[in-house]
Formats: sequence, structure tokens, C-alpha cells
Amino acid sequence: MPIPKNFVSPVRMSAKERAFSQIQRWIIDGTLQPGEKIIDAELAESLAVSRTPIREAFQLLEAQGLVSMHPGKETKVTEIERGDILNMYSTMAALQSLAAETTAAVITPEQIKRLRAINLDFADCIRGDDAYLAMEVDEQFHNLIVELSRNPYVSSFSASLQIHIRRFKYVFLKQPIAETQTSVDEHAAIIEAFEQRDGKRAQEIMKRNFIRPMQELHELL
Repeated sequence: MPIPKNFVSPVRMSAKERAFSQIQRWIIDGTLQPGEKIIDAELAESLAVSRTPIREAFQLLEAQGLVSMHPGKETKVTEIERGDILNMYSTMAALQSLAAETTAAVITPEQIKRLRAINLDFADCIRGDDAYLAMEVDEQFHNLIVELSRNPYVSSFSASLQIHIRRFKYVFLKQPIAETQTSVDEHAAIIEAFEQRDGKRAQEIMKRNFIRPMQELHELL
């Protein structure tokens, strides 16, 4: 299990939080591969912490479905199934499109300005070939729309799905710029729909923003 030596360690975090954050990232970006056995002693050495916060991090990751623990035996990164793409993305598309339709009726000019700034950052990340940061900024865009919809159920279910979708989204955002630029354009179209208070159009474009990568990823994988 080769662990990178030159990663940037987050500051102002407990040992458990730091271990959880870094291991989660390694699972999402493929440093730790699906099905790979992960060893607490090796991770503890790499992260300069004791084995206790590593084991605590494993428990949090297991709750998210990212690892499977077998006490006394082994801990493995969970496999990702091709069929999961269809189930996860179609569910997320329904949740996010509902949020977009609701947000269109209540969003303010200042909030639209924030969305536009986030989308510019997203475009910069894609051009800079930083897939992981692009994924995080993309989530900022969608999370703000969900937040503005003021629907706690959409927020809760979206957050739960987002963790698993990250593993697929990272693969998608590593594609050539021509492929991922479409996501930037769709974000811009959603913003235009918000400006026009067109909830139906915002809903349709948001759904497309998830269904399109779902189909492309299903073909790619």
C-alpha cells in the first residue's frame, strides 16, 4: 500500500479528524484502490499519529460505506459497482432538480452573484487540471442551491449520497477539458434560469447536469 509522503496535512484538526479527512481523500482520488487492504500501522506512520485515531477514522469511514472492517482480520476499501452509478446519480438528480426549482422562486441577486463566482472558480480548477479541487468547488455550487431551497430532507439525503458520488465524480472531472467544460456551461444556464425566476428550466438543466455525467461515466467505466 504505497502512501504518499508529500501530501499537505490539514491544520487545527484532531488526530482522528486529520486521519479521517486524509484517508477519505485517498479513497476518493484512488490512492487507495477499491478492494485494497489498508493497514492501520502503515497509515499511522504516514500520518504521524497513533493507531487509535486511525481505527477511529476507520469507524467513521465504515459508517459512510467507504471501508469495510473485519475486527481481528482486515479493513478494506469498499468496491465500487458500475451499476451504482445509475442508482446514485438518478437519485441525486431528482433531489437537486427539486432544490433548483424551489430556489428559483426565492434566490436573491446577491446569491446569484455568489453562484456565478463559484462557477468561475470551478472553471479555473478545470483549466488548471485540479480534479479534486474542481470536485469540491462543484459541490459548493450545488450545496448552496440546496441550502437556499430550505428543504432539510433534500439537504440530508444529498449530503449522504454526495460522499459516494465523489468517487465517481473525481473520475469524471479527470477527463479532458472539452468533456468537463459542459458542466460549467450547464451551471451558467442554471444561473440564467434563476435570474429569470424560471423554476421549470432550472429544474430541467439541473437534472441534465447529473444525468449527462451519469451516462458518460457508465460508458467510461
